[in-house]
Amino acid sequence: MLTHAFMQHALLAGTAVALAAGLVGYFLVLRAQVFTADALSHVAFTGALGSLAAGLDVRLGLFAVTVLVALGMGTLGRRARLDDVVVGGVFAWILGLGVLFLSLYTSTRSAGNGNGGVAVLFGSILGLSLSRAVASAVVGLVICAAILAMARPLLFASLDENVAAARGVPVRLLGFGFLALVGATAAEATQVVGALLILGLLAAPAGAASRLTTRPLRALGLSAVIAVGSVWLGLAASYVIPQLTPSFAILAVATATYLAAVAATRSGAARYRRWPLLRHVGPDGPMVQKSTAAVDS
Repeated sequence: MLTHAFMQHALLAGTAVALAAGLVGYFLVLRAQVFTADALSHVAFTGALGSLAAGLDVRLGLFAVTVLVALGMGTLGRRARLDDVVVGGVFAWILGLGVLFLSLYTSTRSAGNGNGGVAVLFGSILGLSLSRAVASAVVGLVICAAILAMARPLLFASLDENVAAARGVPVRLLGFGFLALVGATAAEATQVVGALLILGLLAAPAGAASRLTTRPLRALGLSAVIAVGSVWLGLAASYVIPQLTPSFAILAVATATYLAAVAATRSGAARYRRWPLLRHVGPDGPMVQKSTAAVDS
């Protein structure tokens, strides 16, 4: 598999994008902003189709429109946290605009036979050239560096916004910066899994990591590992079974991992309820309550 140039390019770009999606996705889950990523995935579709209809590079529309809309949504939402009304309104309007651009692209461009729209919707990771794969890897690593640089203050602001603001953390600025990174990640992930399936790559690994550990930094790293593993296994599965598209295979692995994490945590909770000793020393048991009181004092 690794002897083929198209698989090398796919692994290069997919690994960097998955790292970014895993890191950004964890904070999306932590901040309860998963619906924001869903809206931005359709914004990515509209931006890409707008560029195709205008005869421009698809990446120009992807990044410019997605990041700008993300910042605009942050401006509309109080403290850069979006409510359902804001997201739903932007979501519906942008999606309709994307359908208009798709119609213009297929009717006015001589090469507009719909293949470009299909690639935007479902991804084209196996068709990346070396230059585009390198560019995707660089963008993904820049997003990773940015999210890691702001991870601790962003974690503080996500857990307790008021206390973080009182301690001098620039909560609003962090919110805007994070939304910009979400927009860039959504635009970049469009090449891997497509606009329709971005949400799965952002949410499923992060959701699994959040269930497997309660330590934030450990969950952050685990989310990135699960996302990268999903891309690797998905690409391998699509190579072995040609009938599987890479985007479906990647999301299938990510979803299966999340379901396994849910099953594992529920079975652990069942064992916890079954054994009296575990209840005694568990999170709500008297021994732990006594230790917590000692730490607080």
